[in-house]
Amino acid sequence: MTQNSLFAYLEGVYAPVENENTDIDLVVHGEIPKDMCGAYVQNNPNPRFAPKGLYHWFDGDGMIHGVQLRDGVGTYRNRYVQTRGFQKEKDAGDTLWRGILEPFDPKNKTPDKDTANTDLIFHNGQLLATWWLSGQPYAIDPISLDTKGPETFDGTLSIPVAAHPKLDPRTGELIVFGYSPYRKPYLESAVISAEGKMTHRADLQCPDPSLFHDIAITSNYTVFLDLPMIWDPEKLLQGKRRVRFLKDRPSRFGVMPRYDDGSRCQWFTLPSCYIYHTINAREEKDEAGNVVVVMTACRIENPLPNTDHALEPEIPRLFFLRLHPFLYEFRFNLGTGEASQKQLDDYPTEFPRMNDDWIGVSSQWSYNPRIAKEPTLLFDGFIKYNTNTGASQHVVYGEGRIGGETVFVPKEGASAEDEGYVTTFVRDRKNERSELVIYDAQTLDLAARVMIPRRVPFGFHANWAPHPRV
Repeated sequence: MTQNSLFAYLEGVYAPVENENTDIDLVVHGEIPKDMCGAYVQNNPNPRFAPKGLYHWFDGDGMIHGVQLRDGVGTYRNRYVQTRGFQKEKDAGDTLWRGILEPFDPKNKTPDKDTANTDLIFHNGQLLATWWLSGQPYAIDPISLDTKGPETFDGTLSIPVAAHPKLDPRTGELIVFGYSPYRKPYLESAVISAEGKMTHRADLQCPDPSLFHDIAITSNYTVFLDLPMIWDPEKLLQGKRRVRFLKDRPSRFGVMPRYDDGSRCQWFTLPSCYIYHTINAREEKDEAGNVVVVMTACRIENPLPNTDHALEPEIPRLFFLRLHPFLYEFRFNLGTGEASQKQLDDYPTEFPRMNDDWIGVSSQWSYNPRIAKEPTLLFDGFIKYNTNTGASQHVVYGEGRIGGETVFVPKEGASAEDEGYVTTFVRDRKNERSELVIYDAQTLDLAARVMIPRRVPFGFHANWAPHPRV
């Protein structure tokens, strides 16, 4: 770790902002499509108080930045996620937790502050903010972005919830998972009904802890990724977190019927790798009539570097992680037990997104932010992929312009999968302003730039929160 990297994620486009703001009637270059009624919202790590000790990008308090679009007009808001940890530190007037790069008390059952800073998903009329290390989801008002409070799903929730739950657009069910790198159960899953109650729970009976991060769903199955990246168990006993990647341990992929308790999860193995984010999964039939689950995702051969960063400065690193993922297709045959994988492209991308109305069924398109040739993780554009063939079209934001996670917004009455808009925040490194850009998803033409009179830091995951027309 270089001296510069100790502060990289507190500076420049990552630097936290101090205030919560509301800016109305934003200046627009071009024209906001009139059928866009909702908000592009992004979750960012934004420490309220100065960190104690080493700061990791994952440590910051959750802050949601959003641009509400209605009748061709834009309004910007940013609000902290008012977690229990945030409130305790607010009352104390100081930082109470150290970050994941610092030692911790291994006897403490909650050694890390649940910041809900990672992901956002829209379910049952509200946004849910979730945390990468599994914790308590928080309900967020989709218009004001104010925190409504911890979401317990009417008191039925009995597992921790990690970032990247999946919403089935046909049933309205939310498939959630939670994991623990400290103690059993190491991986659990649950189904939340469209009405907001937990209806099924599963214990995946994982024999060892892993650092899980995402899942995928089909209409009938959930795909779990038990990959060989872990916190060193001996170091954990000493109150230290050190990432290890077990190159000799195969990657395990579990395919479980959605409403199972975990006992009928079928596990497949492939060579060791790591996957931060999936795109989609679907079911097919082979010639013998066996169900084949097909998943697309961004795969990393080895997430830990083998060389000094100075020898490959154009491949970004997040402290001890090397970020060089590529688009892959995975196939799991439930009848034969066979698994396979193939690379679809050789350009590094991450934070992939698609038209969420096609989640769980056969789809064709994804929109993957391009990883810039920078020492730290940044996106300089996005790639529209045909995920069946790997064919691609690139959109580049321009010199000195950095984007975020893209989100697909369907057009009203759309029938084609790519009939809609691709939108994201873009930051210009030359000034303290940002903008929301809107592209036509079919032609990739730029439709509008919604100017934000302040800086939006580069952050984590984003979503679209539709608003009712009144």
